[in-house]
Amino acid sequence: MLKSATFSNFTSVPSGEWTFSRGLNIIVGENGLGKSHVLKALYSVLKARSPESNLIHGVQTDRGSKSQLEKRLAEELIGNMRPDSLGRLVKRQQGRSRAEVTVCFKDASQDIKFGFATNSRSQVDLLQVPTGDIDRYPVFIPTRELITLCPWFVPLYDSYSVPFEKTWRDTVSLLGSPSLRGPRESKIRDVLLPIENAMGGKVEVDANGRFFLRVNGGRMEAALVAEGLRKFAMLARLISTGILLEQGYLFWDEPETNLNPKLIKVLASVIVGLAEQGIQVFMATHSVFLLREISILTDNKAKKSYSKYFSLAASGDDEISTLEQGSTIEELKTLVLLDEELYQSDRYLEAQNNA
Repeated sequence: MLKSATFSNFTSVPSGEWTFSRGLNIIVGENGLGKSHVLKALYSVLKARSPESNLIHGVQTDRGSKSQLEKRLAEELIGNMRPDSLGRLVKRQQGRSRAEVTVCFKDASQDIKFGFATNSRSQVDLLQVPTGDIDRYPVFIPTRELITLCPWFVPLYDSYSVPFEKTWRDTVSLLGSPSLRGPRESKIRDVLLPIENAMGGKVEVDANGRFFLRVNGGRMEAALVAEGLRKFAMLARLISTGILLEQGYLFWDEPETNLNPKLIKVLASVIVGLAEQGIQVFMATHSVFLLREISILTDNKAKKSYSKYFSLAASGDDEISTLEQGSTIEELKTLVLLDEELYQSDRYLEAQNNA
């Protein structure tokens, strides 16, 4: 489990320590302040230490090798964030020439710290090398649905230099895993059922790896399904394969994209349910509706420890953004998206009164 992370001069992310909940960690704020960068940085750290990252041309490498871990960290950061060079991830303010990131776990033997300079092309310097292994790994769901990229995207990404984030490749690869059968299947039913009810059917995959939605006795190609429902289909697939529940972390960037309020309510319930299954969830959102739904579902003493909220706001000083964090929405003084919604409500009522 991730316990905390400290960023120093890393892109637009505010410098300082983030302390995480064991369940839900929700980042809100305006565009360009670092929400997605936090998700991708944490994902990159975890992914660099996953078993498949230790394979080079199918051969297992030394997991304890400092140089190999430095190489994997650099590859993950560049692949997931797509800078021209690693040094582009250093905050571009006067006097800033180096970024550092520290990620701490519940098990301190897994803690890691690394840095890189503005002139670094693909070199990470490990400042604290973890001595313990992690046994649970991350899933990243980007803003875009990926069901329609199956199954051709992974061979394309692996064979050619294409301008897509590595997170896409990782997730498409997971979507192709086989569904659970037998006793393990019952474990996922309670989580999967509300998603299938919202979609009005079940997700199926044919022998060629193409996805369909089975509805009313027939099936519909994924490309013909509404984009919001395709995001639900992607989530349903990750659950039905057992991948999501067996992994330890879910990173989800703007899960509310292309969903109507009815589906956002279902989404909130599923996200809270995943946290209750023991998955540590990290998500970035612009949706006041989703934020409130999650707050409603977790606003009691029994579930309060599942939630942590982070608010990013534009800064007028040397930092690009500032960070506030709390266990409830009410603890955050700066919540721009909520302020804007309340302001719009006032404007709407004023317009109606003047009509």
